[in-house]
Amino acid sequence: MTLHPQGAAAPARAHEAKKVNFLKTRLPALLTAAALLLTGCSALLERDYSSVTAHNAAPATEGDPSILRADSYQELVNALIYFVSGGMEEGTIRLYTDTENVELFLSDACLEVVQEDPLGAYCVEFIKYTVDPVVTYSEARVNITYRRTREQVASIVQATGTAAIRSELKSALASFAPERTLRISYFDGDESFIRDLVEQAYYDAPACALGMPEVELSIYPNSGRQRIVEIMLRYPLELSELEKRREDLSQHLDTLAWDLAGRTRLPLAAAQALLDLGEYDPQGGATAWDLFGSGAANSEGLALAYAALCQQLELPCHVAQGMREKEPRFWNVVQTQEGWRHLDLSAMGTDAPEGGPFFTDPEFRELGYLWEEGSFPACAEE
Repeated sequence: MTLHPQGAAAPARAHEAKKVNFLKTRLPALLTAAALLLTGCSALLERDYSSVTAHNAAPATEGDPSILRADSYQELVNALIYFVSGGMEEGTIRLYTDTENVELFLSDACLEVVQEDPLGAYCVEFIKYTVDPVVTYSEARVNITYRRTREQVASIVQATGTAAIRSELKSALASFAPERTLRISYFDGDESFIRDLVEQAYYDAPACALGMPEVELSIYPNSGRQRIVEIMLRYPLELSELEKRREDLSQHLDTLAWDLAGRTRLPLAAAQALLDLGEYDPQGGATAWDLFGSGAANSEGLALAYAALCQQLELPCHVAQGMREKEPRFWNVVQTQEGWRHLDLSAMGTDAPEGGPFFTDPEFRELGYLWEEGSFPACAEE
């Protein structure tokens, strides 16, 4: 049996007393705080939040963004792309690699960035470097020469999918922009694909369609699922004249839309209002402005004028193109009370088809019209 001194029980009794005092005083306060978090302060838990952690594929050395570290070939490529993305003309990369030929290692990485990376292929002329051995690493000093300005690189727009590309092109054409550069993800098209989208975007903005621009395309790199597409646009008129005509056309459309407000059978009323102002001329101009300015336009000009007026009236409408009697022809596909219907303003006159002017797909084919299926909404009996 082990004997304890008489005073040894005192610390134990003091500890038990403190424990009881804690349970009586501090525990209720803790329970109250927990209750507040779960009830009255629940808004603190329900608020939206986001946590952003910066990720740098090419880590800076000693906090200097111009000195990067690379432990592998891919990290070396990432470091070069990091320099290019920042528009940096020079930088240093410390290579911690066991490769025997550092020069070849670096040469291959520079070539990959210039030829295969979309941004490098677009804006870099060439990359030069020197390599110095250090005790535990090789130090590469890199010099980059660009063939694009920082402003051009900063103006690149990200676009994924056909709808996004077409929307960006429509915005460029509506403002008569001389160029638009897109970085396109999952790209599997070619130059003809982009040219078709430019044409579609032109007819999507009929009030600004004042002459189809010439299109010059460059795609970087030559292959890959992510590419940079540079689109140069040369318009048939000077910017000042384009802006003046757009303003004139806008005023004409505003006046017509005001006059048509509250009219019944709006699609037909809009067609008749345009033909009261001008007429079809196979040799006439090909824009809506030509109809208002000279009183005549060809089928393209009439279709653009009708589409522009429908947009002003918030009436769904498309410019359609195809063939009639082996000749190129433009017309409209407009939403009526009966559904989508074909409307050819150039045929609303002496040669107007019987039963017109709105037709379903089968009826329009019987009149000799041909078009690419799926290029606009189907016009079917409801």
